[in-house]
Amino acid sequence: MPTRAIQSPDAPAAIGPYSQAIVASAPGNLVFLSGQIALDAETGELVGEGDVKAQTHRVMRNLAAVLEEAGGGLQHLVKTGIFLASMDDFAAVNKVYEGYLQPPYPARATVAVKTLPRNVLVEIDGIAAL
Repeated sequence: MPTRAIQSPDAPAAIGPYSQAIVASAPGNLVFLSGQIALDAETGELVGEGDVKAQTHRVMRNLAAVLEEAGGGLQHLVKTGIFLASMDDFAAVNKVYEGYLQPPYPARATVAVKTLPRNVLVEIDGIAAL
């Protein structure tokens, strides 16, 4: 499904690898992705304990696997939500996240939360348009 980034000069520019908004221009299926944390699918064990970059890599690979099963890929993401245990990890997560995506980046919100499941450092969910 073709997407187009929206960039309004009357709203603040994105401060990371995300778009202000994404228009999905063709009708299709929407996939609502539950939040993924840094668990290994085979073992169920946490990957990268204490290492936000390693955890973000695993989370992005987990999201890609779910999207592949749905018939798509990370390029189909139109909206993501990033939940951080500490906003101090914002730049590190952005760097890893950006490596998995290409412009136009999905629209996105990033928030810091008190705790996440299994005390992970990052969780990401999303919406994809196939």
